[in-house]
Amino acid sequence: MKFTRLACLTLTLSASAHLFAASEKSQCGSVTLADMNWSSATLVAHIDQFVLNHAFGCKAELVPGDTMPTGASMIEKGEPDIAPEFWSNSMKEAIDQGISEKRLVVVGKTLSEGGEEGFWVPDYLVQEYPELKTIDGVLKHTNLFSHPEYQDKSAFYGCPAGWNCQISAGNLFRALELDQAGFDLIDPGSGAALSGSIARAYERQKPWFGYYWAPTAVLGKYKMVKVDFGVGADTEEFLNCTTQADCLTPKATMYPPSPVNTLVTADFAGQSPEALEYLGKRSFTNQQMNELLAWMEDNQADGEMAMEYFLKEHQAVWQFWLTRAQADQVLQALKRL
Repeated sequence: MKFTRLACLTLTLSASAHLFAASEKSQCGSVTLADMNWSSATLVAHIDQFVLNHAFGCKAELVPGDTMPTGASMIEKGEPDIAPEFWSNSMKEAIDQGISEKRLVVVGKTLSEGGEEGFWVPDYLVQEYPELKTIDGVLKHTNLFSHPEYQDKSAFYGCPAGWNCQISAGNLFRALELDQAGFDLIDPGSGAALSGSIARAYERQKPWFGYYWAPTAVLGKYKMVKVDFGVGADTEEFLNCTTQADCLTPKATMYPPSPVNTLVTADFAGQSPEALEYLGKRSFTNQQMNELLAWMEDNQADGEMAMEYFLKEHQAVWQFWLTRAQADQVLQALKRL
């Protein structure tokens, strides 16, 4: 009789626990996530969708997004609920105002180190000439960086025309007086052409010097060294002059990290504390993301394929973002794929 009562009590407690867990999960409800139109953002959006659905019982749906329209819609309309990867400097004033008006909440860093920009040289070249880690070293070896068209000039590969980084790269080219040292600022014409110039240099083990950014598939495939200007990052100078087309007297400054955060609407922030905690923990280093983007490019993978690869092959990374029970739910769902 005692055993029967104990068994009944155990079953009752177990059922209550499951009902409580289901109740907690059901609080998440319907959720919309911005699926931005670049590789790292669509990867993170698919990861979040899968985890929210299977670890927290959400009904997560991906909706098309891009930085400016998504930011504006979240502030003005309260939708989508989540922007998994938002480069905040793109509309800093509006985002800051949305936060101050309690319409938006920054819950965590998508990229723990922020987006990275700089002037780069190949690692194999630095192995031969260690001084190339600094801009002074580059200026001492201008003859290494032969121009594809002009024998009397050295090549610096800038940012493609029409991109925001064309302004900053051009201003820093002037600030560092690279033209006076014999460098010609080359417009690669497109992002593909710029990455292609790095790939060709690497295949031939030739010198290369120019602008690039992370996280990218290119920096996941090819080991590059960021050139130190010897002046640190002056954020005020960068925002007020380096990034401005009408900057007349730019000064040398390293690129400050670009904040890359996870934004949610204020309504969603109060909807599911457990899901919010996950989003606050979910973060990638640039090296991790570089490698994932390189895998995506090599395998011609979309966000869904890359999500499955990441969750199956990098469990040691993502399980720290969840409780044991939540991680088990994700693992069970992965087995059903």
